[in-house]
Amino acid sequence: MNDKLKSNLFLCGGIVLLVVILDQFIKYWVRANIGDGPNIEVTSWFYLCFVENNGMAFGMSFFDKIYLTLFRIAALFGLGYCVYYILSRKYSLGLAIGVTLILAGALGNIIDCVFFGVIYDGGDWLYGKVVDMFHFPLIHSTWPDWTPWAGQSLVFFRPVFNFADAAITTGVAYSLLFHSKEMGQLLEWNDEEKKTEDNKKSDNTTNSSENDEA
Repeated sequence: MNDKLKSNLFLCGGIVLLVVILDQFIKYWVRANIGDGPNIEVTSWFYLCFVENNGMAFGMSFFDKIYLTLFRIAALFGLGYCVYYILSRKYSLGLAIGVTLILAGALGNIIDCVFFGVIYDGGDWLYGKVVDMFHFPLIHSTWPDWTPWAGQSLVFFRPVFNFADAAITTGVAYSLLFHSKEMGQLLEWNDEEKKTEDNKKSDNTTNSSENDEA
């Protein structure tokens, strides 16, 4: 491992550590200072609140909690390998930083899922709830008459999210906006490597068969 790779890995590790520390500190502060109390109005379009959810980013949920937690842990290892792969190949540090932000955000929410159920709720490991706190109701209006929700309240942006969610979203947006070409090359490179490995296996099988016949 050369010095440049070590330096870049150290930088990405520092980003992960910083994001996780800030994420967990904010969650602790919100839990301690807001809890079940009223939301804190920072501005007319920005509120701090305390919300717990069992689901994915922005409170979404599609399947049982333990499967979601296990999926997150598996994805975390995959993202870690992806960062190392990017840094050890011809790709830019910027792309690695984008994926690192996704990794850091995922780790922040995994900590909630793995530990919070035991620490705060007296429940089981892997069943903790994710803490959200940022609410940005930028627009308050009603749905227009030509929509199926005519006359109902319209709030944008409705979902409540946390610092880890923001890191994930920033990492995805940054990677797509500024490194989409590299991401395409990365996928193509992986396909080429797979084809090369398959060809090597095929050649080895052929040579082995020829040797057996001889």
